[in-house]
Amino acid sequence: MDGLVSRRHMSLDLALALLARVREGAEARDLSLAAAVVDAGGHVLASQQMDGAALGAMQLALGKAYTAVSWATPSGEFSQSTQPGGDDWGWNTTDPRIVVYAGGIPLLADGELVGGIGASGGTAAADEQCVAAAANALGFD
Repeated sequence: MDGLVSRRHMSLDLALALLARVREGAEARDLSLAAAVVDAGGHVLASQQMDGAALGAMQLALGKAYTAVSWATPSGEFSQSTQPGGDDWGWNTTDPRIVVYAGGIPLLADGELVGGIGASGGTAAADEQCVAAAANALGFD
């Protein structure tokens, strides 16, 4: 049928493999993280919360993944621009799912956006290191 577009979708197995890599990275850094993988539409494919992760960590991990996939941009890229006087000031208050701390990245496969991954529970920088290492290890752009 004309007018339909085909898209690649991430499998549950791939989402779980990403989470396993995040956990490995977190354990190597002695962190207890929550992490989530979303598809290209921002829907949760898989999530995990490590023993000892903070109560709010999962909500932040989900928000970071959602933010990253929504704009095909790492979530932390918006931390400065959404401050008063910034180009995107207040934008992060328009959708309660948006989180503008580092730790969420878009997942690109051969340049195509296929999902996002986010983590929370360490510093924002450590969260981002864990998700970036997981994505790189599994061959994402």
